[in-house]
Amino acid sequence: MSDSVAVVRETERKYEADDAVVLLDPARLLGLDPGSQPEEQQLEAVYFDTPDLRLLRAGVTLRRREGGADEGWHLKLPAGQDSRDELRLPLTRTRSKPPAEFVALTRLNTRGTALGPVAQLNTQRRRWVLSDAQGHELAELVEDQVSAHTMGKQTTAVSWREVEVELGEHGQVELLDRIERELLEIGAHRSASGSKLGRLLAGQLASAPDRDSTKGSGNGGKPKVKRGSAGEAVLAYLDAQAEQLRAQDPLVRRDAPDSVHQMRVAARRMRSVLQAYSNVIDREATRSLTDELKWLGGELAGARDSEVIEERLTSVLHTLPEDVVLGPVSAQITRSLQRRGAEGREAALAALDGDRYLALHDAVDQLLADPPLTSRASRPARKELARSVANVWRRLRKRMASADAASSGNEHDVALHEARKSGKRLRYALEVAEPSVGKRADRFRSRAKDVHTLLGDHQDSVVARPVIRELAAQAHLDGGNGFTHGVLYGLEVVRAQRAELELPEAWQRLGKPKNTKWLKT
Repeated sequence: MSDSVAVVRETERKYEADDAVVLLDPARLLGLDPGSQPEEQQLEAVYFDTPDLRLLRAGVTLRRREGGADEGWHLKLPAGQDSRDELRLPLTRTRSKPPAEFVALTRLNTRGTALGPVAQLNTQRRRWVLSDAQGHELAELVEDQVSAHTMGKQTTAVSWREVEVELGEHGQVELLDRIERELLEIGAHRSASGSKLGRLLAGQLASAPDRDSTKGSGNGGKPKVKRGSAGEAVLAYLDAQAEQLRAQDPLVRRDAPDSVHQMRVAARRMRSVLQAYSNVIDREATRSLTDELKWLGGELAGARDSEVIEERLTSVLHTLPEDVVLGPVSAQITRSLQRRGAEGREAALAALDGDRYLALHDAVDQLLADPPLTSRASRPARKELARSVANVWRRLRKRMASADAASSGNEHDVALHEARKSGKRLRYALEVAEPSVGKRADRFRSRAKDVHTLLGDHQDSVVARPVIRELAAQAHLDGGNGFTHGVLYGLEVVRAQRAELELPEAWQRLGKPKNTKWLKT
């Protein structure tokens, strides 16, 4: 994302207020100091969306605003309750064409459909900044008189008055609650829409879109499933992971911390659950989707793996005595792995910009809108989910036995990696079952996590060692000293050995009869 993009987290609430509502002088509002007379502003904003409002349906708004201290192009993305991330770019000469950076960030929502102007809002604003006794900005209070009209073949014009309260740099959420009580007392009430655009276009949003127009919104019609059934539990989990997959898209494009990891985890969870609960959702019908989810995880791997190895090596390096660290080892690790990470990020973004990625999300939308449920999906969740978990656990048990029988070296490492993948599937399957099964599944998941953590630490060591060898070879070619790299390599061997030594006890705790009794179906 361009360095010129400014990002502001805003937490605000909107209130409707008719002419009978007299807005209190902010100087009296909770005893806060408005600092000065209200600032008068004239704002003009043109909003852009697809013809079927895919951005707005996803809680996203894109506008070009003139007037005010922050005029420019604004893209608002959901960021939790009452909060959104507002991305800002300066005004461009092309008034009718949104910036390419913002078009890319909304690609998943639009699925390639062109963006055009859908509404214009003119706002006459009175703005107060509320501060404490020390002059710290706590909140911003604005009173808006809005005149708005839609743009297109049919035009609708409306006007209204509203009040916005936005949390300041030093304000706390509790302050919004206190101000809300004051506003409700004088006759204002919370707006039914989270944005001015949403209020203007509420009628269009309420109309039922066809299937194609729901793509990218994540708000398509939910299938009817029996309450308390296995199908309901699995679909609820898949829906949550699909939402996470969509939410991480703009964050990955913005290079937000941990976003690649979170997108990859969401893809893994969906894939694992589709595989684990084949008795609930037909496996053959979802096989192509699980293949595509695996592909996405692979495309994200380069960016994520470099990040993990860098964190792993630098954290160990900082614990070594100074006389053991010979040469600029830390700088070399950072330089080399960040270069690899940048290459991995380029590959990840290329995947996100491709048609295959959009087709994957189309398939996810289709799955959730019309899931291929089996006849067992209508059975009570408690027993049917336990049956699936038992199958996954037995698969893990076979993989652990194979690893125990494998010879040392690469064969053993590969066997443990296969067990690790089965352990991950067990953890995700238990996440689905836990709300229905209760504490027994929770305890079992905790013990499964212990096993999976050890298997993961072993695999991380296996992956890190070849990288250390490459770093040592490069240090030698550069005329440096490879001693410290040898120390790091040796420590990785020890970490893997320690994980293997602790694994039998963790596995025994997981598989005790009292822990697995509930899996007997």
